[in-house]
Amino acid sequence: MRTLIISAFSFLTLAGSLSAQALEYRSVGPNPVIMYDAPSLKGAKLYVAPRGMPVEVVFTSGAWSKVRDVSGELSWVETKDLITRRNLIVKAASAKIRASADEAAPLVFSADKHVLLEMAEPASAGWVKVKHKDGQIGYVRISEVWGL
Repeated sequence: MRTLIISAFSFLTLAGSLSAQALEYRSVGPNPVIMYDAPSLKGAKLYVAPRGMPVEVVFTSGAWSKVRDVSGELSWVETKDLITRRNLIVKAASAKIRASADEAAPLVFSADKHVLLEMAEPASAGWVKVKHKDGQIGYVRISEVWGL
């Protein structure tokens, strides 16, 4: 009985510490990579992730990371193929990127759903500064992008 109680306490402590961890996001490096269903090159190939695609790192085991993509799907990728640069994907039908972090600020550009943006500065007060691959910079509401 005592072993059962200790095991239950250990499980609850571990579960609590896992839920308290901050989310870790990374991006696929400069080359497209194969996403697998298991942490092995012998696993089934699920799809090819394009360069720059943001992923949420759920778990890392040795040379492999289990990641979640914008659609919520889980897969495995070699950790060496991920970089720390943060990219975001537009999840709104059309995200409005403004000159400052204010709804009344002038519109710099808009980005359609699935457009990749680089995170230029950490998010603050519901906004994040982003950079488009064409060089345009502005602020977007965090509710309109995924990868934060």
